[in-house]
Amino acid sequence: MTMNFNELYDFSKELKRFAKKYKSLSNDLQEFKNVVSIVPSGSSKHFNIIAQTKSVKIIKARFFCRYLKRSSLRIIYAHIEAEKKIEFIEIYFKGDKENQNKERVKQYLKSFGLRG
Repeated sequence: MTMNFNELYDFSKELKRFAKKYKSLSNDLQEFKNVVSIVPSGSSKHFNIIAQTKSVKIIKARFFCRYLKRSSLRIIYAHIEAEKKIEFIEIYFKGDKENQNKERVKQYLKSFGLRG
């Protein structure tokens, strides 16, 4: 069974904004999807589970973009194992902010609890 991918509205907006700046982003995201399709929780120190319930894991990962040499983006996503689904929650540049939007993650978990 293949992995299904979904993007939250705010993630899509952030991705569009970054894609204007970093032309390789859509290819980089496809490569990232290929990796998490095989190993949804990641397989290295660049992946970190930041929240977890019985049915969903929220993972923060270092997201490599070819246009950014040494610095990188961070991507927050949810892995819903039972549905074979990954939902992208947030993408941000590490240089702009230190951590993910905790409120957005909280809201996601709350809404997931209502539907999952």
